[in-house]
Amino acid sequence: MKQVDLLYTGKAKSVYRTDDPEVYIMKFRDDITAFDGEKKDTLGGKGRYNTEVSSFFFRYLEDHGIRTHYLASVEPAVIAVRSLTMIPLEVIVRNVAAGSIVRRYPFREGEPLDPPVIIIDYKSDAHHDPMLNDDLIYALGLATPEELDQIKATALAINELLSEYLDLRGITLVDFKIEFGRYEGEIVVGDEISMDSMRLWDKETGTSLDKDVYRFGKGDVMETYAAVAKRILSPPWGEPA
Repeated sequence: MKQVDLLYTGKAKSVYRTDDPEVYIMKFRDDITAFDGEKKDTLGGKGRYNTEVSSFFFRYLEDHGIRTHYLASVEPAVIAVRSLTMIPLEVIVRNVAAGSIVRRYPFREGEPLDPPVIIIDYKSDAHHDPMLNDDLIYALGLATPEELDQIKATALAINELLSEYLDLRGITLVDFKIEFGRYEGEIVVGDEISMDSMRLWDKETGTSLDKDVYRFGKGDVMETYAAVAKRILSPPWGEPA
């Protein structure tokens, strides 16, 4: 497998074609952004932490019957992935009210959401990622009703798996964003699962353990990412390493 040319550059990742049409290379850069790209920085080592956590969670989901685009880790901030045809939807699962849902709706910060709330946005920088309902998704031809049902069911299954896993490590999964693509007729999880795409709170203190530290200047971003990556990648307390 040999890297060939650049396919896509996002806010914090770059995707390259390879000489195998079924395989792409995804590079996690050290760039970090917030507020629709208005705030930007480069933080040495960030890409590596997000790669480690994403790679682990992709393998974890695969072990529990959820297919992802992950194939292998290539370098500290590089993974090989299946060449999905991405669906331009950002699927957000919320367990606790925080962030934009509190600003837009009469929820209290920290209010539990039971059952979890699924919000779907149109992934489009030109349109500033507007929220969609099912009818708009069908009208835009982004997914069929059957595909959307599968996307929602898979997102909730992922939520259950990640919530249970993180709970054992003293972390509350407040919410997370996931993306999907098509591969050989299947709906497959793509993009990343990292501190950039999850909102995580320490169960005891309520301290932010994610990109909110950067968004709102809550502390040392890289110190936070290093600490939470260690917690995620280590056995839960009381279990031998």
